[in-house]
Amino acid sequence: MSHAADAPANEVADKRPVLRRMPPGIWALGWVSMLMDTSSEMIHALLPVYLVTILGTSALTVGLIEGIAESTAAITKVFSGVLSDWLGRRKLLVAIGYGLAAFTKPIFPLANTFGWVITARFVDRIGKGIRGAPRDALIADLAPVELRGASFGLRQSLDTVGAFIGPALAIGLMWLTADNIPLVFWAAVPPAFAAFALVLFSVHDAPGRAHEKHVHLPLSRAELARLPPLYWGVVTVAAVFTLARFSEAFLVLRAQELGLTLALIPLVLVVLNVAYASSSYPVGVLADRFDRGTLLALGVAVLVLSDLALAIVGGMGGLALGVVLWGLHMGMTQGLLATLVADTAPANLRGTAFGMFNLVSGLALLAASIVAGGLWDAFGSRVTFFTGAGFAAVTVLTLIPVVRRVRRSRIAGG
Repeated sequence: MSHAADAPANEVADKRPVLRRMPPGIWALGWVSMLMDTSSEMIHALLPVYLVTILGTSALTVGLIEGIAESTAAITKVFSGVLSDWLGRRKLLVAIGYGLAAFTKPIFPLANTFGWVITARFVDRIGKGIRGAPRDALIADLAPVELRGASFGLRQSLDTVGAFIGPALAIGLMWLTADNIPLVFWAAVPPAFAAFALVLFSVHDAPGRAHEKHVHLPLSRAELARLPPLYWGVVTVAAVFTLARFSEAFLVLRAQELGLTLALIPLVLVVLNVAYASSSYPVGVLADRFDRGTLLALGVAVLVLSDLALAIVGGMGGLALGVVLWGLHMGMTQGLLATLVADTAPANLRGTAFGMFNLVSGLALLAASIVAGGLWDAFGSRVTFFTGAGFAAVTVLTLIPVVRRVRRSRIAGG
């Protein structure tokens, strides 16, 4: 357990509001995430439409690009997470990851061919992969154990605030520039560099980590064997769940299919991320007080309802309902999954644990996005969303035994 988990009794009894008890490093990482997501979502809100309508690619190609991009980030997270355990330092890798993402952003407005877009997306996701697992492990290092769920929820909420500010800015800029997508991409560059600067000057490793026992041989069988069975149960649930949660690019394509005008396409991600941001932190606080597995199961059930709304209801009403429910399910599940990883992994293997977790989830997202794109091209959007609902229902079945074991572990103080 990290030093933060061994908080003195007077800290545990602290009666201040939860947000005022958050360590400064948690807030700094949250603001960094918000700025970088503002930048990224200004680009990603328009990228699927840019690929399909301007560069002439297919839905399957969009799915392939999104899947490769996210799986690249996931694979990179394994090695960056393990390296952060081995070095006993998280900030260095977090800074490299955000720096790489910032310096990649200008490629998007300069790209005028399909190959350049793939290159930019690929390198951007490598940056995400480098920072992801060390950042999550750093949050677990910094957070007091009684505020762990709230800490992950706060970081996720601020991240998602950026995820709706970005598309909202994209809508305004599309209107002001008469749908000049490259100019909108240029406007995404400054927030990315602001995030990088904040990492450099305001984020620090947890005190005391230099004195902990570090991993001697990264990704060795002996070290992986120290990750307990309950952790691997969480990873399995996340993998099945990710098969149901394909890329949000398909929500953007669904909006275009239903006739939403080009300038308003980013509104899909604005609505999604308002729901996401507004639910992440409250669910994180609830996770510190109630059963985490049950909350996660409820989040998966909301995804089923989202897919069914997008497939059955139709029209702008069905789109709005489906997008809101999609955002709610993200807020109810993403921070919880990260909290469960932190709960079930040894302190000095948290980087490895988050890396393996993200690797498995990323490969599942690659498969999900390719399948979703293939189904969309072959059978249409409704079959795609029905399939997502089916995978989400299967996730609930895989959750049942893990939920019971998590509950027993928490009752026993594990």
